Amino acid sequence: MSKSALCIGINDYPGTDSDLSGCVNDAHDWSALLDGRGFAVRQLLDAAATKASMVAAMTDLITGARSGDSVVITYSGHGTWVPDTSGDEPDGRDEGLCPHDIADGQVLLDDELAELFARRDAGVRVVLISDSCHSGSVIRGRDPDLDPAAPRARFLPPALWLGADALPSGAPPARVFGGFTRLGGDLLLAGCRDAEFSWDTRFRGRPNGAFTYYALKALAGLAPGASYLDWFRAIGTFLPSTSLPQTPQLSGARGARHFPVFE
Repeated sequence: MSKSALCIGINDYPGTDSDLSGCVNDAHDWSALLDGRGFAVRQLLDAAATKASMVAAMTDLITGARSGDSVVITYSGHGTWVPDTSGDEPDGRDEGLCPHDIADGQVLLDDELAELFARRDAGVRVVLISDSCHSGSVIRGRDPDLDPAAPRARFLPPALWLGADALPSGAPPARVFGGFTRLGGDLLLAGCRDAEFSWDTRFRGRPNGAFTYYALKALAGLAPGASYLDWFRAIGTFLPSTSLPQTPQLSGARGARHFPVFE
């Protein structure tokens, strides 16, 4: 059995005036953890994380895995949406991830991800961890490590990169992760609900995504052999909080939720 991972972190979004600060640190942190757990890890950071590079790297990872192998993909960066043209989205929007070259129209849509993940062999375990999203508000949890500076949402409004003539009028709120539940992977760990933001902020002076920071902190406190469900419940002791109103989500097969984390 082989274990492979791809960790993507994008702070730099030229042409959008919407740079982030914690995404590259997120990618480094996920890489260090996964390397320590026996994964062969590849990174795509900032300018290296174009749409073409992301698709190529994900394709290599997915199509190169065989039954019994484990694949983990982490993404930290902006999420966005475009008008749905196929009629398969109840909200009228296709959701997507924002590569480094998003200002050139290079969005990675949920439909494209679904097609890519569907190419995996049967028996390949896939975990997608995505720290990006949209808007919402809940009050709970605790955040003593959080710096007092205001966090920034990891959502890139389409108006910043998509032409005004392509924007629909009167559409309902975006659901950035709406399409990911259709992916062929076993599990999705998302930073928040469909109608919420994931926050880019600082902890003890160091930039990070709030979900990434607390997911790693929660995992460090678990016993060996803990399941993804155990991990998800532990993350819930930190998020949402008063300063970070985001509610992490765990999606996937019931059996997969009980698999040991990153095994």
